[in-house]
Amino acid sequence: MKSKLSKFFVLTVALFLVGACSKSGAMEVGEVAPDFTINDAEGKPVTLSEFKGKVIILDFFASWCPPCRMEIPDFIALQKTYASQGFTMVGVSLVDKNETAKFVSQQNINYPVAVDDGKASDSYGPIRSIPTTFLIDKDFKIAKVFIGYRAKDVFEKEIQELLK
Repeated sequence: MKSKLSKFFVLTVALFLVGACSKSGAMEVGEVAPDFTINDAEGKPVTLSEFKGKVIILDFFASWCPPCRMEIPDFIALQKTYASQGFTMVGVSLVDKNETAKFVSQQNINYPVAVDDGKASDSYGPIRSIPTTFLIDKDFKIAKVFIGYRAKDVFEKEIQELLK
């Protein structure tokens, strides 16, 4: 009996690990970026394809997430520096619209921030860790995927390369 239980446990763990390591359905480099239209905290629609032809950083974040909060000042600076050169930031908040509106105001965010309704994160995900950030090229294809915090210079190097 003990042997059967041990084998069952080992098999269950092995299946879990195989599932955890398999492709999750998340968007990958080279794929066309899924379009979405979701509202910002004021109820205005944000449509990703409005920015087609630009280099886009699409950042899935939450206001309560320390690494997400660390990236925001860098994203504000990148938007300020590169917006006139064909770049835009787009944030997708994974918290409710009231918290998002408060956070956007407190941080003086200078780029569109939409409030996820589940559809945007589902089309790019599942988003299992935040921040999760997609770099989208001018052809609307995923150029890079970043999971977790990255320093400004990492994003800046990628933006400069794609703006050429």
